[in-house]
Amino acid sequence: MSTTGPTPGFLIWRLSMKWRVAVDRAVAPLGLTHAQYSLLASLSGMGRTGLRPSQRQLADHTGLEPLYVSKLARALESAGLVTRAEDPTDTRAVRLALTDRGTDVTRRAVTIVHQLADRLLSPLGGLDGRRTAAFTDELRALLDVPLDNPTKE
Repeated sequence: MSTTGPTPGFLIWRLSMKWRVAVDRAVAPLGLTHAQYSLLASLSGMGRTGLRPSQRQLADHTGLEPLYVSKLARALESAGLVTRAEDPTDTRAVRLALTDRGTDVTRRAVTIVHQLADRLLSPLGGLDGRRTAAFTDELRALLDVPLDNPTKE
């Protein structure tokens, strides 16, 4: 492949870095990092469906490494934002849930990040734009491509 401009991989990396830095800055006043926000927002969304996910389920959902999710969960527990409880059916699993304070902080953080996303996506019509919906579908398709075992040539 010959190209004169930036490659799609480079643009994906740049966009992900831009987003991470922007979210870090946006949620810092709430005492959160981007990774902590991702864990809390995911936990909130999963909790709304009645699920009290394990750390492993949350790692799979967020794409974060299980060891990192464990570290984040301990820090969020120390901050009074989540509870961690041993799973009664699997002693290796730790189940997570938001505390009342965690629910409040997460609600505020989600509002902030949604406003930020709407600004980022403004060229595509904002969060509710038709082009944003198509872009989201394209991102899902890319995320579904397995890269764990690339073919060797």
